[in-house]
Amino acid sequence: MKMLTKEREDLIIRYLEECSRVATTELAQRYDASESTIRRDLARLEAQGKLVRIHGGAEKKITIDEPTYLEKTSKNTQEKIEIAQKARQQIESGEVVYIDAGTTTSFMIPLLKDDSITVVTNSLHHATNLINLGIETFILGGPIKNTTDAIVGMQAIKQLESYQINRAFIGANGVHRSFGYSTPDPLEAMVKRTVLKACEHAYILADETKLNKVTFSKIASLDEAELITNQKGIDYTW
Repeated sequence: MKMLTKEREDLIIRYLEECSRVATTELAQRYDASESTIRRDLARLEAQGKLVRIHGGAEKKITIDEPTYLEKTSKNTQEKIEIAQKARQQIESGEVVYIDAGTTTSFMIPLLKDDSITVVTNSLHHATNLINLGIETFILGGPIKNTTDAIVGMQAIKQLESYQINRAFIGANGVHRSFGYSTPDPLEAMVKRTVLKACEHAYILADETKLNKVTFSKIASLDEAELITNQKGIDYTW
């Protein structure tokens, strides 16, 4: 008797919980189905956010609970400082720079003192610190997400669409070779995607704990922004 689609998909998810990564050919043999049937199963399951498809198979989707801004501030401080220093080296005098809400990007701000630049941000914390340094600052409008201090929503997106930005420095909770850059909040992901379209040069700032991680909402593919991280010799083979 042929297995029902829902039954087979439940078994696939259960199997991925055990082994984390599986090939299409293995699933086809295991559940007595054609490879094309399995590929359709994987496509449906990916659309439901239950796994991540990779070449020749699928991987377990790894999710991250999003800590608050204050909780993030005390974590991996030295790594974030190193990343901020690398990011600062990309900025040239006279540029318009976007600095995303987040703790890694926050470490860039003290390094910008006396710089002749204009900064756009979606963070109240960042805006206050930038103004205190005498840096010309534009803050996006819209609702503020309490946990991350990020201004999100359509007002922020429409505002960004009217700007021309030279360089954007964006935070991410997940960096994955097939899923790309991701963040837990779809609204924040929308703002980040809009920034990518509005800028000439885009950089994702993420420490090594974010590598090989997938969160709920995709920001962009890996080739849409340059990754700045503290891990040496990164080659995307994770």
